[in-house]
Amino acid sequence: MATVVALLLTLTPAGAAALPAHHLPAGGFTNPGYVDGGRPAILSGLGFLAGRVVRAFRPLGRAAASVDDSAAMFKRWTADQNAPTVTWIGHSSLLVRQGGVYFLTDPMWSDYASPIKLGPRRLQPPGMTLAELPDIAFVVISHNHYDHLDLPTLRVLSERGSIFVVPLGNAALLDEEGIGPLLELDWWQSVKVDGLEITCVPARHWSRRGLLDRNRALWSGWTVKSEDRLFYFAGDTAPFGVFDEIRSRLGSPTLAALPVGAYLPIEIMSLSHMNPEQAIDAAVSLGASRTVAVHFGTFDLAEEELDEPPRRFRAASMQAARGAEVDWVLKVGETRGW
Repeated sequence: MATVVALLLTLTPAGAAALPAHHLPAGGFTNPGYVDGGRPAILSGLGFLAGRVVRAFRPLGRAAASVDDSAAMFKRWTADQNAPTVTWIGHSSLLVRQGGVYFLTDPMWSDYASPIKLGPRRLQPPGMTLAELPDIAFVVISHNHYDHLDLPTLRVLSERGSIFVVPLGNAALLDEEGIGPLLELDWWQSVKVDGLEITCVPARHWSRRGLLDRNRALWSGWTVKSEDRLFYFAGDTAPFGVFDEIRSRLGSPTLAALPVGAYLPIEIMSLSHMNPEQAIDAAVSLGASRTVAVHFGTFDLAEEELDEPPRRFRAASMQAARGAEVDWVLKVGETRGW
């Protein structure tokens, strides 16, 4: 399938002379009105890292459940080539079909969320293999942490001809690895690929892949708009007023993919992640018709038990009078229409 790309005008005021609030004068990025994307106290940070080392060597259970035959389920849901579908691959990776086009969010197929085979390891295999994927028109990447920007996976997708849409400052890394074509956007800028309008939207997070590159690359969420639907992928974010702003600027999502895991300890994780109750609050602020929970049950990244985020998400949904038909907790490999 030939891929058509059209650059669109930024949604921010044209010709603005001042540097955007999330750009630092010396280079790099920040969260406006926030402290450097969240730097925990040194002792808290060291204690958390020590706990991570201990947990890396103990058996872990309670990973996200998976469907018995993901391939058969995918085939049933996608038999109608015009039907919009979403498949949870695991963690923050979703395979989405919208407007007849397939795309991926933060595709991560590797066994470790780390540059080496030491660190958070995958606890549940991906919902489908890379070889089973349909043609992927484009990939959106929210930020450069290893559990979201996985170079081995991106190399495979690049060889298959996908386009990669990334926040500012991330294209250089992918280009060095021979991954492309690349489209690099700032917050509120848009591009059109195969008739779908992709907009880079703010998130409250941070970035780093090495020792000296903290916040040198931007982080973001993404919306994808077709004629009759709006998909929103939050990436990783702490709660803040952007949900109301997205609704005001772009409309309410038909489906919002919201992160619900990695929220303990609070003094560290609340600076850059949401808990399940905050995710439901975000859904309400967005006016989302449906949501799908992501960022849980695949890698052990924080101190909460692995099965706690979906339980709390379901309970918060019921408390908000929404319910399981609206706020989805998918199994790994599960496909649904939206």
